[in-house]
Amino acid sequence: MRWMSSSSIPGLVMAVVAVALTAAPAPAADPPARSAITETEVNAAQQAWCDGLVKIGKVHKEGGDYKAVAGQLIDDLYDYKEGKVFFKPTLAFGKHTFRNTRDGALSYFVGGNKDFPKDTGFALKEWVKVRYDNNAAENGIQIHGDIAITMGNVYLT
Repeated sequence: MRWMSSSSIPGLVMAVVAVALTAAPAPAADPPARSAITETEVNAAQQAWCDGLVKIGKVHKEGGDYKAVAGQLIDDLYDYKEGKVFFKPTLAFGKHTFRNTRDGALSYFVGGNKDFPKDTGFALKEWVKVRYDNNAAENGIQIHGDIAITMGNVYLT
């Protein structure tokens, strides 16, 4: 799955540019056909991202291994291992506007990476509620076989 986003912070609303879910086929001479992605899977991925963002901040506040939690969120919801990820973090700008590596994404969420000195840890802001909607168009989630695209907003409290 690839989660791609873009946003502006006024009002703490993040516009979700796209969520693209893909299932990697098993290597074979004739790879099996992939099943179509469902709206339920798209919504589950988006909800997992919202819940994960809250969890990272909570674990940080409690003194736990928030970097491991953030790393797991990235591994579960972004496709850095299998492909290119188009990730434009909410507060990223300049030289580091886009995060095309796992290390770049992790730094954005938790900070502390000398290669991304302006990152302060977006997920460490201790968000207490994160929700989304898919309302950018009449068909807020588009399913194209094994690829799904959605656009809407994420609301952060």
